[in-house]
Parts: sequence; structure tokens; C-alpha cells
Amino acid sequence: MKFTKMHGLGNDYIYVSCFEQKVRNPAKLAPVISDRHFGIGGDGLILIAPAKRADVKMRIFNADGSEAEMCGNGIRCVAKYAYEHKLAKAGPPFEVPGQKPCPASLKIETGKGILPVGLALNKEDRVAKVTVNMGEPVLETKKIPVNLPVQHVIDQPMQFQSRAFTMTCVSMGNPHAVFFRKEIANLELDRIGPVIENHGVFPNRINVHFVRIDSPGEFTVRTWERGSGLTLACGTGACACCVAAAITNRAARTCTAHLPGGDLELIWAEADNCVYMTGPAVEVFEGTWLTK
Repeated sequence: MKFTKMHGLGNDYIYVSCFEQKVRNPAKLAPVISDRHFGIGGDGLILIAPAKRADVKMRIFNADGSEAEMCGNGIRCVAKYAYEHKLAKAGPPFEVPGQKPCPASLKIETGKGILPVGLALNKEDRVAKVTVNMGEPVLETKKIPVNLPVQHVIDQPMQFQSRAFTMTCVSMGNPHAVFFRKEIANLELDRIGPVIENHGVFPNRINVHFVRIDSPGEFTVRTWERGSGLTLACGTGACACCVAAAITNRAARTCTAHLPGGDLELIWAEADNCVYMTGPAVEVFEGTWLTK
């Protein structure tokens, strides 16, 4: 099986084009191929396949084999791969509120629906950055989902491992719990992260983010990702943090997210209520997985 290793800010996945080959059991393959000692190594497996209503379709399988609805860093890499490997022809310019339009666009089918993306191209006609219209955030408790008797989970007092936290929850097609703190560097995220992810209040588990506000236009994030654990970046999570910071009056609707793997530029546009995410996508190497 041919594969390509790609990453968005260090959030790395193994990408397989299903235009010419089949992956019969991706949920079983993902934990094996993602293993960083006995496999290729990555945060999961992403399949790129033909789509009827979009340019390409993506499916995301976490390192534990569970299928995710959406991956913000992953969709940028899918867009780069589809364009540079000529799986799809670029569409018209992509409008970004308050910014210059991207010269080319694609439509990618995800578990969240069809999302439009804009491509910033360099002189060699390679994709330098990708902007994704991540859609409207979901704040209704039942739709995230979170099993709490409130309409919205905003600065909600919670306890995990007998420790007090204040939590805001947002769905960007997948569920996120955001916790604002003055200090996040010394937080034992590898211990508290899985406890929160698998807590009974989250029927579909949850992505966990601890956020430090650095200024009205920037914040720093550490992430425990559902099904993958500690990751260097989470695109949907950064978008959720942007929304959570804005609705709690901690930061502006246009901001920069500082992640361990690098930065993302975020706009929660008032015109259409959609979140726009801009960041890089990098192709690292290609190879062949010797399946048994």
C-alpha cells in the first residue's frame, strides 16, 4: 500500500489515496500503522477518496482506530495533496472575510459535511498555506454533545479528579472542552487529559484544550486529542478555543493561536458566523506499507 506522510504544525497523519487502491479495514489498520515504534508513526490515518458532491472526500481514523468527524490540520494536508497530486482541479478564488482572496479553491467532503478551502500558491505552483471555512460553531449542549442540564456550557464549574475547573464547550463538527488558565506549561496534561476525555458527561468523548490568553489577539494552547492523546496541534480545537475566548470576552474574534507545533490564524467572522482557519501543510515523505 502506497502512503504519504504529512503534517500540519506537527499534527502528523499517514495519508492514503483511495483513487487507485483500497483500504479494506482502516479502523484496524490505523493503530498498527500509527505506532511510532513498530509502524510508520503518526496521530492517525487519513484516507483521500473520490467524492460525488465535492472534489475529494476525507476519512479520519485516530491512532486508537476510532473514526473522527473532522480534522482541521488534516483537511489542509488533504487539500495540498489533492491539488499537487492532481486529484482535483482548482476552482475559483476563495473569499476570506477581511483578507485578500485565495487564488484557488477546492471542496472537500468530511464527516461534518462539505467544506470549502482556499489555496495560497507559491511561484512553483505549490500550496504554501491553506485557509479552511470550518463552518459555524455549535454551542447547544445537546448538539455538542454534553450531558449537562444547561443550554450552553460556558464557564461551567466542573470537577475532575477532585480538582475544580471552569469549562466552555464548543463543537466544530467534533466536540471540544476548553479550559482557560493563567499557567498551562506545568499542567500534567497526560494525566488529566484522558480523565476528561473519557468522563461520563461526554457521551462521544471529548477533545481537551487548556488555554492561556496572551493578549486580546493571541492565545497559547495545549491539547489532549480524543483518540490520539498529546498532539502538537489541533485545528478544530484551535477554532473552538477562538470561539470560546470570544464568547467569554477573553479575546477578539480575530486572533493567532500558538500551538506547540506552530501558529494558526483564526477569524470568527460576524458576517456569516463561520470560523476561518489558515495554516501550513507539509508533505514529508512517501513510502510503501508492506501489508501482510
